[in-house]
Amino acid sequence: MQRVDGAQQAVDELISLYGASCDLARSAIAGGELERYRDVRYPKLTVEVTDWRPIDRNEPFGYVDEAGTYSATLSRPDLMRGYLTAQLEALTSNYECEIRVGYSQTQIPPEYVAGVGDLSEVRASTSKDVPRPSLDEVDDAIVDGHWAAFHGEEKPLFHFGPQRFDLALARLEHYTGIAVDSLQKYILFTNYAMHVTEFVRFGVRELSREGSRYTGLVLPSGETVSDTVAVEDLELGSKFQMPRYDLVTADGDGITLINIGVGPSNAKTITDSLAVLRPEAWIMIGHCAGLDARMRIGDLILGNAYERHDHVLDDHIRRDQPIPAVPEIQRTLEKAVSKVYGEDTSLMRTGTVLSTGDRNWEWKSPRDLWDWLRGSTAAAVDMESCTLAANGYRYRVPYGTLLAVSDLPLHAVPKLPAGAQAFYSNSKEAHVMCAVRAMERLAKDPRKLRTRKLRRTIGEVPFR
Repeated sequence: MQRVDGAQQAVDELISLYGASCDLARSAIAGGELERYRDVRYPKLTVEVTDWRPIDRNEPFGYVDEAGTYSATLSRPDLMRGYLTAQLEALTSNYECEIRVGYSQTQIPPEYVAGVGDLSEVRASTSKDVPRPSLDEVDDAIVDGHWAAFHGEEKPLFHFGPQRFDLALARLEHYTGIAVDSLQKYILFTNYAMHVTEFVRFGVRELSREGSRYTGLVLPSGETVSDTVAVEDLELGSKFQMPRYDLVTADGDGITLINIGVGPSNAKTITDSLAVLRPEAWIMIGHCAGLDARMRIGDLILGNAYERHDHVLDDHIRRDQPIPAVPEIQRTLEKAVSKVYGEDTSLMRTGTVLSTGDRNWEWKSPRDLWDWLRGSTAAAVDMESCTLAANGYRYRVPYGTLLAVSDLPLHAVPKLPAGAQAFYSNSKEAHVMCAVRAMERLAKDPRKLRTRKLRRTIGEVPFR
């Protein structure tokens, strides 16, 4: 391991080492010299905190509980340059540290190396010099605070191992249709194509506006829109399960919209992968059933508590563990609603969101519904919000929910085609623009999002 001076030099060296490994992988595979592949390894970053001291209590990250050795084996440091530099600078400004960079003992499977070529002959060979992707190396032990992950000779510096990181990037491309390079730091989730269309309309308007912060719009087809174009001429449909639309800025602090489809399983699947890129925030814009007779179709629910009946994260987060609202997200969404709808915000209320894995939850007898909801403070029922919030809490990514009431099933207003379509046409643009304006406001000062609410009492890493 080589000692380096400062965060910038450390990250530059990590990128150089990773690039050299990828070059060696391509060369060894192309030349059929598989024995050379044994030296294709991920880079490793080690920080020795030599002198612990109390620091500013307001620091949201970049702190440790004790002196010692903290390390991370990393993939794609080029993709994470800004993040890694900022985290190292925070840590080394708080403590006396020694930084070392070198190669780890962990090999890079060629499936995770861009441009490596056809691997059919390699996989047909009996060579043991070329590793296969292994799920034995993929887990969330650090994120979930497992004892062994924090009680070895070296403590974790980052939340994820390199193969967990690489598999997540591959999954993102598989589900969304495009590589991760254009994915932005502020992420919106929906399950409606109409929201996609409104988001794209906004993006096209922005790209034609002089002085816009946005530089391009990447579609799931891979097409990049950078000039004035008619939305009707764009191919917005996609063969991919969760199509993604990246409204790009030069600094990567633009907005990504992903149509995740329906259900808590989809919500967990996409956020499990997005988390490795350490986004600044994610927000759900969806529809819900209103549970209060005073509500009207089109009212907005800003989730401030989450009642979890979705079950997909029960093995990771106890059902009795509270998922707090993130105040910075809440306040920003409230201001965005005021901006879009004007001063009269009577159509919006904060309240508990209940998420269920059963789309037809209301198909119960009145007595069963009474027993299910008795004592609940839920104002709305949907299928994804609690999963997105709980996984945001789990992965330390700020989260929020802004839902529009589309039906009132307890009050004789079920969701039926005619009424639903009328509601959709009247509400879709304003709903999307509330979330977009909130993200733009957050992007002006991301430091406000670095909340201590998402840090753990134990089982925490120095990096955000």
